[in-house]
Amino acid sequence: MLPRKVEELVRLFARLPSVGEKTAQRFALYLASREPDTARALGEALVAMVDTVATCARCGNLAERGEDGDEARCAICRDSRRDAGLLCVVARIQDLMSIERSRAFAGSYFVLGKLLSPLEGVGVDELPLAALERRVRGAGGEQSVREVLVATPPSVDGEATALLVARELKPLGVTVTRLATGVPHGGDLEFSDPVTIGRAIAGRRDLG
Repeated sequence: MLPRKVEELVRLFARLPSVGEKTAQRFALYLASREPDTARALGEALVAMVDTVATCARCGNLAERGEDGDEARCAICRDSRRDAGLLCVVARIQDLMSIERSRAFAGSYFVLGKLLSPLEGVGVDELPLAALERRVRGAGGEQSVREVLVATPPSVDGEATALLVARELKPLGVTVTRLATGVPHGGDLEFSDPVTIGRAIAGRRDLG
């Protein structure tokens, strides 16, 4: 019914999170029939992103690719004004962005990329705990971490992950804290307002 290339675009849009088939079709038809300049710009931006954006080798955030084979470092990790002794562990980059919007945290980050979830097949071995421990110890000449704030979501999987992180890091002699109440149980940091997140950070509690 639709040209083959348009159908292909619909299938690609439908693979994006929270985008159903009808929404994907609406996106594709809009770009194909009304906005050729926008479609070209979108395609160029996607190609440029793939070519220039990588995962930060230090924290897991998004970063510009390093030049001449250098490791990619995000803007936060390159900022010497951040408190390197204070580390916030988050599940996703979206959570990192939400915390940054609150302007209540001046330390650095570590992105797990996923949460402990046996029902989804995510076990202890799938989490980057070894890399997190190296970061806390201050491997490679970096400053060691004195406090780890675990900012995983207040869900069942998020709480289980927080307890696991605390158990793994406590033997290193580091203080492990958790966001205070205020973020609703089962909610995502991504959808919490900056004031709520800021208060949760200010009132964080020890996970010991």
